Amino acid sequence: MTGKVLVLGAGGRIARWAVDMLGHDKAELTLLARERTRLPSTPPGARVIVGDVMDADVLDSALRGQDIVYANLAGNLDEQAQRIVTAMGDADVSRLVFVTALGIYDEVPGAFGRWNTQTIGAPTLSTYRAAADEITASTLDYTILRPAWLTDKDEIDYEVTERGEPFRGTTVSRKSVAALAVEIIRDPGRWVRSDLGVSKPGTEGDRPVFD
Repeated sequence: MTGKVLVLGAGGRIARWAVDMLGHDKAELTLLARERTRLPSTPPGARVIVGDVMDADVLDSALRGQDIVYANLAGNLDEQAQRIVTAMGDADVSRLVFVTALGIYDEVPGAFGRWNTQTIGAPTLSTYRAAADEITASTLDYTILRPAWLTDKDEIDYEVTERGEPFRGTTVSRKSVAALAVEIIRDPGRWVRSDLGVSKPGTEGDRPVFD
């Protein structure tokens, strides 16, 4: 059962894939984006809210009556996560799918791990780690997704690693990350309180493999 789904950061490129998939499911969607122009098309019946997650009134209104929240955000992710956790608790909404990034736990091994940390930057990874820590310390039924470097390939091909396992692969398509998020939304009992690395099989290397 998909139920009522709130998508935060609905204008992002991963989220747009997920919204399209959920539209085919005829899910009851609420889409929150900072700019309406980021949503050139939406599924029939979707409710669109233009606003910022950091605006308490906007977020509180968007959360009312929702079953599941899917957050695919960027920027000050630590502050956004804190706001989302608090607002979901106030709204009595417990199921959260939240996208961060690979490398936040120093889980990417070898030369690629060193390249990833240098390229993304330790401060950004620290901010994303703080967001994950905020969520995992909460009572929410969360699933955190840590995608590899992203491609725009029109394919669904991914594998997952759990927290504490070495990250595998270097790249994954945005469509694949969206498909995993939608799989969880369709089956909310799957991967509860889990923290998953997401990559395409066979893309191991010292640098991202954009084949």
